[in-house]
Amino acid sequence: MELGVSTFGEIIPDGKAGNAINAHQRVQELLQEVKLADEVGLDVYAFGEHHRPDFVISAPEIMMAAAAAITKNIHLSSSVTVLSSADPVRTFQNFATVDLISGGRAEMIAGRGSFIESYPLFGYDLDDYDALFTEKLEMFLEINKHEILNWKGKFRSPVVNQGVYPRPYQNEIPVWIGVGGTPASAKRAGSLGLPMIIAILGSAPKHFVPFVELYRESAEKAGHDVSKLQLAISSQSYIAENARQAADEFYPSYEALMNRVGRDRGWSPMNRESFEWLRKDGPLVVGDVQQAVDKIMGQYELFKNTRFVAQLVTGHTPHANILKTIELLGTRVAPIVRKEIGGQTAIKLTKF
Repeated sequence: MELGVSTFGEIIPDGKAGNAINAHQRVQELLQEVKLADEVGLDVYAFGEHHRPDFVISAPEIMMAAAAAITKNIHLSSSVTVLSSADPVRTFQNFATVDLISGGRAEMIAGRGSFIESYPLFGYDLDDYDALFTEKLEMFLEINKHEILNWKGKFRSPVVNQGVYPRPYQNEIPVWIGVGGTPASAKRAGSLGLPMIIAILGSAPKHFVPFVELYRESAEKAGHDVSKLQLAISSQSYIAENARQAADEFYPSYEALMNRVGRDRGWSPMNRESFEWLRKDGPLVVGDVQQAVDKIMGQYELFKNTRFVAQLVTGHTPHANILKTIELLGTRVAPIVRKEIGGQTAIKLTKF
């Protein structure tokens, strides 16, 4: 299994037009994180796209390019690229450029976005929420496969026999579909035979088993080799040397984030009791090294996923603690998980 981390680049907003000191510091911290993630042997670092004052990353490709220049092995991804409100041609060019800088380490997770700010910002109608994503994903995939583009759709002018440059170092940019639990999204990813990543945030992971089964069934019906499908699970995570320490350090930032977002969405307020349930029976990977291993392996038993991505929640947590989480994930959690899964695979192969 591949293991990695993702971030939305949480920030305390500067609240002014320029001299963005907080934003500058946060960007430097993100680069420290991805450099460390590479050094401790993690497989992927993903930058989330948002257009809000409380998140600093609106252009993940720019962060990926900066990360590419200071890392050697780690794969660099968006998480997600809000393709619905982006130009697929320009998006492809950006990712291809990152791929050239990194020597073939760029990936894209495409999604419709968990927030809606980008739609009015870039002049799109929310009534076209799904249609925009469908068309733009199809266009991006076409560009990814062919140097010369011929395209006609509903939401932009046609492209006739034009090349899209530069081309990536890889044969194609790996494209994952980022989903939150909508059955139509699982069907789409499966029918296209694309890798899928599920963000499991607020309910027990076992509730997503039918969702994953639908993904694989849809792929099989479309004629894809199900054994080659890639599946990632993403859960909010925080690891410390001591389990109680992890919970106590993580909770204030987690509570602040969930209540800030929850006010916009009508969620019930987050409290410590709910948090402890999410740690024990829900998706949160918050605890010591062994608890993190147990949680990740528990998800693997349910889904047989090929990748786990620890979503960082920073908020008011000291950056040194975030770096410690990355260090522990790479140096202590990942080796155990890989060994256990490798052992299971060996046993399975012996049986057959």
